Amino acid sequence: MGVGALYQCPKEGDIDLQDSQLEPGLVTNACPSCGGAWIPPEHYVTWQRSQVDPDAPIRVSVLPLTLDTAFKPAALDNRAALCPDCRSYLVRGRINLRAGSFYVERCPNCGGIWCDAGEWEVLHQLELHTHIDYIFGADWQAQVRELEHSERERLATIDKLGPEIAQRIFELADLLEQHPNGDFGVAYLMRRVDQ
Repeated sequence: MGVGALYQCPKEGDIDLQDSQLEPGLVTNACPSCGGAWIPPEHYVTWQRSQVDPDAPIRVSVLPLTLDTAFKPAALDNRAALCPDCRSYLVRGRINLRAGSFYVERCPNCGGIWCDAGEWEVLHQLELHTHIDYIFGADWQAQVRELEHSERERLATIDKLGPEIAQRIFELADLLEQHPNGDFGVAYLMRRVDQ
């Protein structure tokens, strides 16, 4: 964007964005009307480099469905948006929470990021704020699906067996998983339960 030019809100169009920052050192452009924030790609990359080890593996640290938050998606979250810089349509990365879901948006052309009001704080809680690109990849979506399946299975076990027996089952499963002959123990239990 040229000197003196203003970004306009991708969701409300005719509202000029104002200089702001989401984190110390992370310069953004915020909408005074909807509360969303445009993160220019060069600002995010510079800030990100100061926050993380680029060689550290990226993992799902906090499972979104387990996050206890009062966050409610912005009213404009489902509205299609154009990049305030290059005018490309923003692509969306979905985050499923216990209380619903929301979309983080990114420009496929320039890499800028749009967060509706409150989304940055949730990304921070999920420890994703330093790896927003990861949300748009198949690896993250696959990890989340696998972890969500495990969490649902764990909750169903607690529901069916009660918390005390379920906890013992989880501990035994961990022991058998780590033992070189753990499959023998699983087979023994299956024979006992089938009788």
